[in-house]
Amino acid sequence: MALSYTNAQHTIPKSIEKEARAALDFYPELEATAIEFRFKKKTGKSTMQAQPIFWSLLKSKRKRKYVIRISEKTKITGKTYKTTEMDSDVLIGWFGHELGHIMDYEKRSGINLLWFGLKYSFSGKFIKKAERAADTYAVTAGMAEYILKTKRFILNNADIDFSYKERIQKYYLSPDEIMILVKESQ
Repeated sequence: MALSYTNAQHTIPKSIEKEARAALDFYPELEATAIEFRFKKKTGKSTMQAQPIFWSLLKSKRKRKYVIRISEKTKITGKTYKTTEMDSDVLIGWFGHELGHIMDYEKRSGINLLWFGLKYSFSGKFIKKAERAADTYAVTAGMAEYILKTKRFILNNADIDFSYKERIQKYYLSPDEIMILVKESQ
């Protein structure tokens, strides 16, 4: 897959460069942060995952590196969607949410991030807190319109499996909560 470098710190596959750059534009504080957008065959239960690169946790925060893993395909109730063929605004919203995680990680020490990973792996309550924090970062950065489009794509799409929708409703901000955040920030 052809790579494009938006700057010395961001590595992005050419097929999603426009959407990734659009999302990154909302986070100028991440301009000097090493972030690689990488396609994978599968990312578990998620369509995307933002994580620190393990060995970079041993370095200072300034030298930390992150990867956003993106499923090449998303299977929704038997129907397979190529991630690169999704609506551009939906992808921008998804990337914005993942970049919200990186904003959260940037405020944490390496040890705290290791603890974060353990709690995320074993606590539904902690998953909810982490996912809502990422949504909040994205909305605060000015991405409410994109986050809402992504939520609506998932929640209003008849082809999407009910269990996936339940997960989104359980752990993430609802469209109503996003609108409340927008009003509070005005």
